[in-house]
Amino acid sequence: MAQVPKHTFSFLRSLKKNNNREWFEAHKPEFKALEAEIKMVAEALTTGLNQEDRIEKTKLFRVYRDVRFSKDKTPYKSHFAIAFHREKPHLRGGYYLHISPGDSFVAGGFWNPNKEDLFRIRKELEVDAEEYKRVVETAAFKAIWGSNVGEGVKTAPKGFYKEHPNIDLIRFKQHLFSHSFTDKEVLEVDFPDKVVRTFQAIRPFFDYMSNVLTTDLNGESIL
Repeated sequence: MAQVPKHTFSFLRSLKKNNNREWFEAHKPEFKALEAEIKMVAEALTTGLNQEDRIEKTKLFRVYRDVRFSKDKTPYKSHFAIAFHREKPHLRGGYYLHISPGDSFVAGGFWNPNKEDLFRIRKELEVDAEEYKRVVETAAFKAIWGSNVGEGVKTAPKGFYKEHPNIDLIRFKQHLFSHSFTDKEVLEVDFPDKVVRTFQAIRPFFDYMSNVLTTDLNGESIL
C-alpha cells in the first residue's frame, strides 16, 4: 500500500532551511526518490476516489517556485501539493492535498471559478439558498469540513442587492472547505484511506454544485 515516507517532513524541513540551488542539487536524488513515493500516494488516492467518483486528471505540483512576481525569491517549495480534477463538464469541484510539516490539510470546493460559473452560483443563491445551507450546515458535514473559508467581496457583487437575505453567501468569490491532519496522521499507513473518506464527505456539496452549474435557473440542462 502506498504510504507517505517517514522521512518526508524531515526532508521538507531541511529544504525550507536550505532553500537554495546548491543544497537542492546536492540532495536531488533523495528528493526524486521521495517525490516518486508521493506520486504513488497520489495514484492510490486517485484509485480510491474513482471507486465513487470520476477523476479526470491528477496533478502533483512541481517543486520549483515561480518567483517572477513574488517578493519571496526562494526557488523551491517546501511542501508537496496534489490536485485531483473531476471529469468536466458534468462533474464540478476539485480535491486538493497539501503535505507540509505542521501544516498538512485537504481542501475541496471551488478555488477559482470562472466568471460565468461564479455568476451562476450567485444567481442560484439569490433565488434560493436553502439547499446550499442544508448541505453545508449538516452536523456530519461541519464535523469534517467546518465552514466555508473562501474569500469574498466586502459589500455586494455588481448587480446584487446588498440587503439581500443571502448576501453573506452571495459575497463569496470562492467556496472552499478544508480539513487538517497532524504530522503523525500523515505518516500513518491508513492515511490515504482517511483522505479518501474525508473527500467522500464533501460529495453532497459537489453534487449540489454540479447540478447548479449544469442547469439554468429553471432547472433545464445547459449541456
